[in-house]
Amino acid sequence: MGLLPFYNEKLYASLSTQTKIMSDPRLDLPQGTLDILILKTLALAPSHGWAIAQRIQQVSRDALQIQQGSLYPALHRLERRGWIRSKWGASENNRRARYYELTSAGKKRLAAEEVSWGRLVAAVSEVLGTA
Repeated sequence: MGLLPFYNEKLYASLSTQTKIMSDPRLDLPQGTLDILILKTLALAPSHGWAIAQRIQQVSRDALQIQQGSLYPALHRLERRGWIRSKWGASENNRRARYYELTSAGKKRLAAEEVSWGRLVAAVSEVLGTA
């Protein structure tokens, strides 16, 4: 596959409220970005959907706010591809929740995507840095 797999869904992430340059507070992320964010989050530890979204929001300092309408279809897609697997368990507040974890194929996919993402960011930075 190319740099990032592209999908039909749109993912919107809110920019920090400190940024008032743009009138629309949402940033269009490249399609497929949500997948790598989920894989990276699950590389730390198995987690349920709400905790995955919270972790991404926390690490991005509230710049990325993942909506359930984007998160759960992405989790199901990653599971169908064999990159994650799930099992039922109890959440921290003792509610039934589906926990997701990386598979070995998911770990390989994450490693490949991190390299591709790094190359993409470096190339875009290079172009933006030229006068």
